[in-house]
Amino acid sequence: MPDQNALITVFRSADTTAEQDASDARDRLEEAGIGAELVDDQTPGVVEGAWEVRVAPADRERAEAILAVPEAAEEDEDEVSEEGQSRDLDFVAIFRAQGIEAEMEAISIQSVLEANGIPCAVVGSAQIPSLPFEVRVPKLRLEEAQSLLEEVRQAGQADQESEGA
Repeated sequence: MPDQNALITVFRSADTTAEQDASDARDRLEEAGIGAELVDDQTPGVVEGAWEVRVAPADRERAEAILAVPEAAEEDEDEVSEEGQSRDLDFVAIFRAQGIEAEMEAISIQSVLEANGIPCAVVGSAQIPSLPFEVRVPKLRLEEAQSLLEEVRQAGQADQESEGA
């Protein structure tokens, strides 16, 4: 391990669980092949009550990237709950259009759906106008979204008719 002064701090905590958190961080780095040193407030330059994990400057970016990923996410990376595997959560298209006004219409539909608590996603690219825009909703909420959009369309038609009269 290089000289203490040449090391860079990649983790610091003064929480009540700081010692354990720092130790866990060091272990994660060492499992990834990065030499890491655990230091406490007895080390010059460490704030009183704090624990730090330090690495060589060459390992800094990689160490920070490893520590940026929550530990639980690493462990459960390949596991998906039964609820998360439901086909009812698959997104299906509720709107699809192509042309000059397609993006604005998709954004308008997205606004209506989100304002009514229906999750959705707009898929499309303004940079490639030949591609269509879609609004997708979870399959489980498709009928609810369709009903809502139909109500909005009918209300819009009623407004147009009353203005024209």
